[in-house]
Amino acid sequence: MQFVETEIAGAYLLELERRSDERGYFARVWCEKELREHGLNPALNQINTAFSPRAGTLRGLHFQIAPHEEVKIVRCTRGAVFDVIVDLRPASATFRKWAGFALSADDGQSLYVPEGCAHGYLTLTDNVDLMYLASVP
Repeated sequence: MQFVETEIAGAYLLELERRSDERGYFARVWCEKELREHGLNPALNQINTAFSPRAGTLRGLHFQIAPHEEVKIVRCTRGAVFDVIVDLRPASATFRKWAGFALSADDGQSLYVPEGCAHGYLTLTDNVDLMYLASVP
């Protein structure tokens, strides 16, 4: 996995390191050791999925208040979305800032959303599937 810092403190794009051959590729999408080495919370204990049949579907902004805050790793497994996070952590250097990212099944990127950030997305294509790994308290 490659960790690309975003303009939101503690949020990262996670890029696949594909090992390819004539059969296709293999890549890690989550690794506890690598997340921990980057100072991120690897305690993910729930996997969710979301499906949206139509382009232009808006979902979010979702956010959990302490003590129910969640880390989310979001990955588009079919179609494409414009994903947005907003930093709602008063003590954060990026408090009240937002950032948007195009995620698609083709690029395979995931977005690490830290605790205290709101999250939502707009579907850019029909028939979008998203997978969420979450640290549900």
